[in-house]
Amino acid sequence: MSEKIYSWLLRLFPSHFRQSYGEDALQLFRDRARDETGFLPAVRLWFDLLFDLVISLPREYFHAQPELVSVSAQRAHGTPSFYILGDESPRPGALLFGAVLASCALVTFSGLLSHGGHSRRFRASAQQQRAALSPSTVRTAPTSPGGEESDSLGSGENAAIASASQLDATIGPPQQSDQHLRGDSRSIAFERSSPEARDTGALSRAPALLPGDALNPSAPDNTSRQAEGNAPLTALPSAALDAAERHRIVSAAAAILVKYYVDPVAAQKTADALLSDEKRGDDNPASDGMAFAELLTKQMREVSHDNYLSMVYSAAKTPPLPPHPPRPSPEELARYREVMEQSNCRFESVKILPHNIGYLKFNAFPDPSVCGAAARASMASLNRVDAIIFDLRDNGGGYASMVALLAAYLFDHPVHLNDFYDRGENSTEESWSLPPVPGNKLVDKPAYVLTSSATFSAAEAFSYDLRMLNRVTLVGETTSGRGHMGSPHQIDEHFTIRVPGIKVINPVSKTNWEGTGVAPDVRVDSADALQTAETLALTRLHKK
Repeated sequence: MSEKIYSWLLRLFPSHFRQSYGEDALQLFRDRARDETGFLPAVRLWFDLLFDLVISLPREYFHAQPELVSVSAQRAHGTPSFYILGDESPRPGALLFGAVLASCALVTFSGLLSHGGHSRRFRASAQQQRAALSPSTVRTAPTSPGGEESDSLGSGENAAIASASQLDATIGPPQQSDQHLRGDSRSIAFERSSPEARDTGALSRAPALLPGDALNPSAPDNTSRQAEGNAPLTALPSAALDAAERHRIVSAAAAILVKYYVDPVAAQKTADALLSDEKRGDDNPASDGMAFAELLTKQMREVSHDNYLSMVYSAAKTPPLPPHPPRPSPEELARYREVMEQSNCRFESVKILPHNIGYLKFNAFPDPSVCGAAARASMASLNRVDAIIFDLRDNGGGYASMVALLAAYLFDHPVHLNDFYDRGENSTEESWSLPPVPGNKLVDKPAYVLTSSATFSAAEAFSYDLRMLNRVTLVGETTSGRGHMGSPHQIDEHFTIRVPGIKVINPVSKTNWEGTGVAPDVRVDSADALQTAETLALTRLHKK
């Protein structure tokens, strides 16, 4: 392409020049283009050529010399020069064409240089991407133990659905994401994003078909519930808080904790501590919204020892939230389906290892209404293996209904996987595996699950539940430890409290993995988990 452009530039010169020196000039261009590779050398080459063009054309037509310098003698310092003179009058069309083409070329290369200086913008952090999504300025209290600002909006299925039209313009394929884990009638978000994001407790209730609910603590979403009994929403100055405003916020936060927090004893204790701290004047130094949110987050965590409890502050006003979350729009569902199809529904690798050991690596538990076919196809391709390995080392969680679908391949009857207890509603919902799969041959085959410290939420549920049923052997590292879920509750237009209000209860252990993670049966570094599981499977197969 570059050579064609240069040959077009040569047409600006008189015909006798092109006939005599055109091939030599092109060869010089080819030699230099071959020797000077890379972005900057290419820019320098074209800059030299355009500079010579600007100089040589006027000399060609207005300052002709009787002698012509040979082209081969003009290569000085590795740069070809085209001071080739002729005795023809310039054609107006050629001069106009040359001026326009040279101007376009200069503008193009200037743009390329500018683009090169800003290309890192496409690698912006998830937090910068969220800033691009939101028209308002949002600030949140630090939510990690180290005090870093949370990064609660992942870039996976949930990020794709939360605002599909905006994400089309800002972020690419999913990587890490907020996920959902719950039964078929309702879904509960088992969020997985960065380690800092996990401390936000951003696990929310969502409609059954909503394949993601970006629980961004910086802006309460439609899954939140406004605190009961609060005064009408009013504008709260972002720069200053008086004692009355602090008292109102603390009282509302305490009431929400008592009603919704999963542990009623810890909830009352934490609420009492907040009120006592406020009464003693411990909150007085926090005179602005951000500092106050940080202080309340610290106070709640010191008492509850729950790093998912947090107070979130938004400098911009957030509108009142509907009592029930809205259904996803057709456009959002279409975008989710598109993202899932592009990533093969997060099924990364499906293969048969030596000794007929099946291997399935998948990095999410996506919505089976969209990805059920992909999941069934993956399992069908491994139907005749002698042992199977599920690789969840990079799995960020997802839908309980996908957990139920995949678990069905390991049993010849439906099994009770876990229960979801909702403290706010005082209700329990059971989750069972699906009925047996016709023609399935994996029911009695050894099964292994690979885990790591990044295994999160629904992936932990899959590991924990099947281990409690003595159906799998866990190999790798202890998992993240996220067994509670919750929702953001809006206090006013600026403050939102995030409270874990739903917990998973295993029917065998009567508890879950919250805070402790799921410990493996065979503890090895995650990098060695696959090789270890293969060895275990081969040893077991040889004993048969």
